[in-house]
Amino acid sequence: MAQQARELTHRLVPSPGGRIHLVEQGTGPLVLLLHGFPECWYSWRHQLPALAAAGYRAAAVDVRGYGRSSRPAGAAAYRMVELVADAAAVVRALGEESAVVVGHDWGSAIAANCALLEPEIFRAVGLLSVPYIPRGGSRPGAVFASLGGDEEFYITRFQREGRAEAEIEPDVRGWLAGFYAALSADTMPPPGAPDPLFVPVDGLLRERFPAGGPPGWLGEDDLDVYAGEFERTGFTGALNRYRAMDRDWEDLAAFDGAPVTRPALYIGGARDAAMSWLAAAIDAQPAVLPGLVSSHLLADCGHWVQQEAPGEVSRLLVDWLDALPR
Repeated sequence: MAQQARELTHRLVPSPGGRIHLVEQGTGPLVLLLHGFPECWYSWRHQLPALAAAGYRAAAVDVRGYGRSSRPAGAAAYRMVELVADAAAVVRALGEESAVVVGHDWGSAIAANCALLEPEIFRAVGLLSVPYIPRGGSRPGAVFASLGGDEEFYITRFQREGRAEAEIEPDVRGWLAGFYAALSADTMPPPGAPDPLFVPVDGLLRERFPAGGPPGWLGEDDLDVYAGEFERTGFTGALNRYRAMDRDWEDLAAFDGAPVTRPALYIGGARDAAMSWLAAAIDAQPAVLPGLVSSHLLADCGHWVQQEAPGEVSRLLVDWLDALPR
């Protein structure tokens, strides 16, 4: 059993969009791990063995459009309802009837919608960095376009196919290193420096990335893994998630303002640059997540919480999972 818990198993399983690649470790109740942008299953490399050692079957997927998973054409294929269907298909393909789902960044939004749309399959939800924000208000594209004044928010910059790809893909490794550094506690721009998530309309995101080396959590081998995946796949599949936001707003109209009632956990980084525009959503979580068990903001931690503070995040996840009804 101890040897089995240490082994990583790669699988390709069928999904509505083609196939989903996942990496699993351990035996016990299933915990599905969903990454964000710009990452892959590897962002959960520290949690896989920790969850396995604690008696769980942990499965970290490459979300549709990333890594070794299928990359359907067109932004419509990356709507939230499609990604929730992928997650449900993974649970079934692994021979399980239910799972706990945990997500980071975009994976957090997918995880929350898994618990909202498929509560019989997803019995609890863990959210990292990005809180649950119910559908409502204006179209997301219009909201993000209104931010920044004379500058452009990065999500708006990602909307037109080919624009962000033209900046990123000539130097994938360098761009990733800079993006990770811009949102990491130990390398982010100092107070008073321009916000790395905003950029002049005729400028480049990389112009706001901090000078110097990568963050402490990102070794050269780790960066090689991420760069190798995106150099092979390109960025269009990953960026299409941003390009499907307004379609989500239409698809989920019947769930306007709907709470997620499954048992929930939130973990964020106190120094995450996104806290400036997510603070109100975090404060609102007790109302929109009535099953919220606990909420944590980790000191001296930026956006990449499960990689910047792997031990603490793993401990919080295991403590929460152990307290859930089985």
